[in-house]
Amino acid sequence: MQPPQNLNLDPSSSYQPALVAKHFDEFGIREWERLTQTPSDEVSLAIHTHYLKQYISHGDLVLEIGAGAGRFTQVLADLGTKIVVADISSGQLELNKRLATEYGFESSVEDWQQIDICDLSGFETGVFDVVVAYGGVFSYVLDRRDLALQESLRVLKPDGMLFLSVMSLWGTAHRYLDGVLALPPAINQKITESGDISPTTFPARQGNFMHLFRADELRQWLEQSGARIVKLSASNCLSLLWEQKLEQIKQNREKWHELLRMEIEACADAGCLNMGTHIIAVARKA
Repeated sequence: MQPPQNLNLDPSSSYQPALVAKHFDEFGIREWERLTQTPSDEVSLAIHTHYLKQYISHGDLVLEIGAGAGRFTQVLADLGTKIVVADISSGQLELNKRLATEYGFESSVEDWQQIDICDLSGFETGVFDVVVAYGGVFSYVLDRRDLALQESLRVLKPDGMLFLSVMSLWGTAHRYLDGVLALPPAINQKITESGDISPTTFPARQGNFMHLFRADELRQWLEQSGARIVKLSASNCLSLLWEQKLEQIKQNREKWHELLRMEIEACADAGCLNMGTHIIAVARKA
């Protein structure tokens, strides 16, 4: 495992990579568990996975940046890809390595590297078939997201594919409305206006800062970079607040699969893009 290339960007930036690394070091095994804790989380996992299965080919060389403990590393391994696993957190990389051995997907991983998505200078231009940045990586880099996107596209081959998911502004409010409304209105208004949960908009918050996207904002940002959008989707929307019912639905295999089919269709509908916890994008490098 290689040391991080840069955890000390411009101190005037709202993005402080050392704080992100610390957060995920402390988050530990919960990163592996977070997409299987509730049926709604499992829906999100299924939709993220659906797009990997739809567009990734056997033998692709994948850079998985922000890989965490390896939930999607395992999916990528099952698809027959070769993976360079990268994360800003040394703790998450150690978990990824351990779980890869435990669950038998370590042979698909070519390397584990501690890297900040804003500095991929350790990789040559145009070497990867696919870059996967699921789980909000582009949300955590805040005002450095242009640099992170530029780097991610640079390391892709021509016509290579970028898979990303970002935190959703209105989807987060949808799921955590009680907590959102518990904030003082002045703070809440700053967050909804800017999309930023940062020391500027939320001074009392201790770390875990991020940018929450609107779907139109994500679309425009990707298109301005020169990437060609293949698909936009919410991560979950129909089932988001139905946890008790979902537990019952899960017991019926036919109903569960029909729910997943409906979720995949609904989440890609323009009217639903903002209503899941994350917004998923699949894009091609021009």
